[in-house]
Amino acid sequence: MAVEGNEIIRAKSDAERAVTPIQVTHPEHVDARDLRLFRKPPWALRMTIEGDRSYLKVRIVRAAPLSQPSRYICFLDEKNEVICMVTDPNVLDAESRRIVQEELDQRYLTAIIDRIHSLRNEFGVGYWDVETDRGRREFVVRNVSENAQWLSESRLLLVDVDGNRFEVPDLNALDKKSLGFIEMVF
Repeated sequence: MAVEGNEIIRAKSDAERAVTPIQVTHPEHVDARDLRLFRKPPWALRMTIEGDRSYLKVRIVRAAPLSQPSRYICFLDEKNEVICMVTDPNVLDAESRRIVQEELDQRYLTAIIDRIHSLRNEFGVGYWDVETDRGRREFVVRNVSENAQWLSESRLLLVDVDGNRFEVPDLNALDKKSLGFIEMVF
């Protein structure tokens, strides 16, 4: 996502490689307790605010996907215009929270690394074998200095040779063996 003037430019998908402008004026901040999400029909997302405003074909995006991925969620209408923004989605009711998480998981295909089974470096190429929130994965990262990004002191994002993203959200939460592999590379 990039900002130009008062437009946020969002990449549609890796396959399409196209950009669609998202119109942003000053998004309305909504108390998350007043917002409800529903699947109506099962493939369309519907949202109500305070029970009196209703929107169909809603899409959900992170306003700050790298710096604040668990906060600042924007809700877009079918014209790609911002309906509102919620600063803390954890305050949503359980069903709405579940729907938000499902939508974000589909939109942002970043696997979360829970444990590193092995890491082998050969001539600047890293061969990773990790346990993620989506199961065990093996991937290759070339030139770690270009394909690894520190998002904070303890948060790391890796991009493999196929463009897939793998995140370590908190190095301190890793076991000692996994942390040792990270220290070996950095």
